[in-house]
Amino acid sequence: MALQKRATLLVKNIGQLITMTGDVPRRGDQMRELGLIENGGVAASGEEILFVGRSDEVVGRAPLAEGCLVIDAAGRVVTPGFVDPHTHPVFSMTRELEFEMRIQGRTYMEIAAAGGGIRASVRDLRTTPRDVLLKKTVRRLDRLLAHGITTIEAKSGYGLSTESEIKQLEIIRDLNQTHPIDLVPTFLGAHEVPDEFRDNREDYTDLVINEMLPRVVADGLAEFSDVFCEEGVFDIDESRRIQQAAREAGLGLKFHADELASTGGAELAASMGAVSADHLVHISNEGIRALVASGTVAVLLPATTFSLAGDKYAPARRMIEAGVTVALSTDCNPGSSHTESMPLVISLAALQMKMTAAEAISAVTVNAACAVNRQNRLGRLEVGCLADLVVWDMRDYRELPYHCGVNLADLVIKRGKVVSGVAVNGNVRTAPGLKD
Repeated sequence: MALQKRATLLVKNIGQLITMTGDVPRRGDQMRELGLIENGGVAASGEEILFVGRSDEVVGRAPLAEGCLVIDAAGRVVTPGFVDPHTHPVFSMTRELEFEMRIQGRTYMEIAAAGGGIRASVRDLRTTPRDVLLKKTVRRLDRLLAHGITTIEAKSGYGLSTESEIKQLEIIRDLNQTHPIDLVPTFLGAHEVPDEFRDNREDYTDLVINEMLPRVVADGLAEFSDVFCEEGVFDIDESRRIQQAAREAGLGLKFHADELASTGGAELAASMGAVSADHLVHISNEGIRALVASGTVAVLLPATTFSLAGDKYAPARRMIEAGVTVALSTDCNPGSSHTESMPLVISLAALQMKMTAAEAISAVTVNAACAVNRQNRLGRLEVGCLADLVVWDMRDYRELPYHCGVNLADLVIKRGKVVSGVAVNGNVRTAPGLKD
């Protein structure tokens, strides 16, 4: 007779338990359905969720293992751990001087054309020792984790040479083995054309296809390939060539698309079966229809528009009403979105893109999990899913976008273990009283 699993973690007395059980992904009106349980409870055995339900039911059903960690949520909100499906976390130099230049009227493209932007980060990363990059990336991951993010998609793209792209991806691989956050690696050799190829773009595209991609795939360093499909970066034909080669090599596809102009990037992503098309500030109506038909996830990045002082945000309402699978992300990077705060992104999604709190939570849980092909295990609090959850210092989930500019994540739990928050007192964690 098989032994009954015992709980190694029990979270009880949850005021609002956001389970996200139900449709995966969430589309249209489904995005407002949170699977909410009042006075809820969650029990986990090791890394996996064992029971979910009302607090008294879970407490009564879950036999406790010796040393089980019991957390009294004291009426707080609990959500699944957030999934951040678009980040550029491996870099050293920050670009605050460019930020100030934008405040003074220079555009992102003007700065890039003058040698700043991505190419400035590339020049710095190529000469930065690996151990320095590693330490700085760990600090960045710690901040992401503290804001309730338990899984990220992590891109290369600041190397733009075979050696330096491999260096970034190896750091992502190594941190995936040592840091609590799960990292989903993406190869972004086609992030920009580096200085030495500015007068010979075709040769750089060939280098990405014929040298970088084979090395990345042979070493098992990436799950996805991404390309910055945009005016002044990689055009539609170049993007198609690169992504066809990546798909033939066995990688899933992602696209930076329609960020600065409507170029048909969303349509290309949909036609190639990409898992996501990201940015989409200038997506066309045809692009929206293509994403609906293909099921490609639209990853929207409002903190990028905000950081660039833009006045046009991705048309989230039109996408949601059309039936696009919409996700949100920080776009954590040194140039256009230097933030690790998903709560900030949620506030911007509400204020600038008119998404409700429930829609935004769907966009950073189940739908974001779909954007990294992790929907079977992440983004929901359901039996058999990973025990990734966040205890928030709030009574109502609608406080998340409303209480702007602060981090209300009290406890972050990854794979059944507390990885960020206040100190454990023995085997029992009792959350302090709710804020007034």
